[in-house]
Amino acid sequence: MAEDYYKTLGIEKSASAEEIKKAYRKLALKYHPDRNPNDKKNAEEKFKKISEAYAVLSDPEKRQQFDNYGSEAFIQKFSQEDIFRGFDINDILRDLGFGGGGFTFFGGGGGRGRRQSYQQRVDPFGEHYGEQQYRQTLQQRGEDLEYNLSITLEEAAAGAEKKIALRQANATQELKVKIPPGISSGQKLRLPGKGSPGISGGPAGDIYLNIQLLPHPVFTREGDDIITEISVKFSQAALGTTIDVPTLNGQSKRIKVPAGTQNNMRIRMKGFGLPHFKGGGKGNEYVTINVIVPKKLTDKQQELVKKLSEEGL
Repeated sequence: MAEDYYKTLGIEKSASAEEIKKAYRKLALKYHPDRNPNDKKNAEEKFKKISEAYAVLSDPEKRQQFDNYGSEAFIQKFSQEDIFRGFDINDILRDLGFGGGGFTFFGGGGGRGRRQSYQQRVDPFGEHYGEQQYRQTLQQRGEDLEYNLSITLEEAAAGAEKKIALRQANATQELKVKIPPGISSGQKLRLPGKGSPGISGGPAGDIYLNIQLLPHPVFTREGDDIITEISVKFSQAALGTTIDVPTLNGQSKRIKVPAGTQNNMRIRMKGFGLPHFKGGGKGNEYVTINVIVPKKLTDKQQELVKKLSEEGL
């Protein structure tokens, strides 16, 4: 009984070219013999059928003739060499991530199947289909994996080495990760070869760690600069004073608040910010001055403020 190529791919007769391709890709990945080592013979047969269906339906002329003649008449009129003429499985397998093999379908009659660089021509549906053809296309790189890694602002500033445990399948692997100084939220660290294992001896994938900075109780980061806020009394802002400011290294630095400092004025502490990522120098620390206006005044304070007001203050 002739195959209904539309049913073979599980699509409607009205399917678009993109839908045909999508259906074939899904089935080819499912029934590729390398994906079915315990049932290779059955997988090879199914892979042959879906490849034949795709060879016809992906070609507008062949698809039109198949629609016109119907399944039975089409198979009687066209040989498999006709069906696979111009159909290059090498491109299909490369697109699916199985690499390029050195073979063509039945010799072909033109089109992309005629490649002088290939040294052998193999019937992929012959008795050595799974032994000869797929030996050249089995290797596949493992999948890349992504994880989120939260770090403190201090770790981002000084750099750090963290031990992390990552769960993969049924195993947990412990890894040491070096955090470079100056790293920011949104950046990624790559751990080569630590991802999913490859197929049939292919290289393992990588792990990418998405860096996320935890909120800090004292500092806010702006690029490589950090911002902190210090409150001073009205008299201190008016007359000037000195204050102790926290820094990222855990120590305090004493700075001067000049007389006449206004509310929300920033004082720069040069070089007390984060190091530039993979570069020399550091950002700055900025101290935002918050001038406190008392909500309640004593009688004496009120008298003094009135006198200041009379003096134009």
